[in-house]
Amino acid sequence: IYNKIFSYCLPSTSSSTGHLSFGPAATGRYLKYTPFSTISRGSSFYGLDITAIAVGGVKLPVSSSTFSTGGAIIDSGTVITRLPPTAYAALRSAFRQGMSKYPSAGELSILDTCYDLSGYKVFSIPTIEFSFAGGVTVKLPPQGILFVASTKQVCLAFAANGDDSDVTIYGNVQQRTIEVVYDVGGGRIGFGAGGCK
Repeated sequence: IYNKIFSYCLPSTSSSTGHLSFGPAATGRYLKYTPFSTISRGSSFYGLDITAIAVGGVKLPVSSSTFSTGGAIIDSGTVITRLPPTAYAALRSAFRQGMSKYPSAGELSILDTCYDLSGYKVFSIPTIEFSFAGGVTVKLPPQGILFVASTKQVCLAFAANGDDSDVTIYGNVQQRTIEVVYDVGGGRIGFGAGGCK
């Protein structure tokens, strides 16, 4: 009935409105498509082929094979993106360097890079971009980079897996405000900025 296509947009906060749609995306939004990758975890997950991550416009010194070792999936049911430890260490290091002028705060559960921003009305954070197969780049909005427990504890919204061979999970914080289109029949997934607020 819906041509094997569905899409959603997860809002930035619980008080904002997102959506779930079935059928071809009727939005005028520019969508970038990357092919689904084959994963060994079974057909209940959709695989992604992550090729690189950039922080502050600089590609992390991490081989694309780091992401393919355990494979990668996109999962709206996982809150925080889980990266191979090698990739997470590089991401964390680059992000900490870009945030060095802000006071650090204690860890929050699995989030180990937190800041006390209570003394700032305005602050800037490094950009984070994911690159996927097919030359697709997705720039994360600020809501996709930070997890805000309070102004005294604002954390980098990524965590490391136990091992580089564990599956990488592209979680829902990183999908917020982005239109995510699953073209199952076409074997591809699309990303469009500004799908919701």
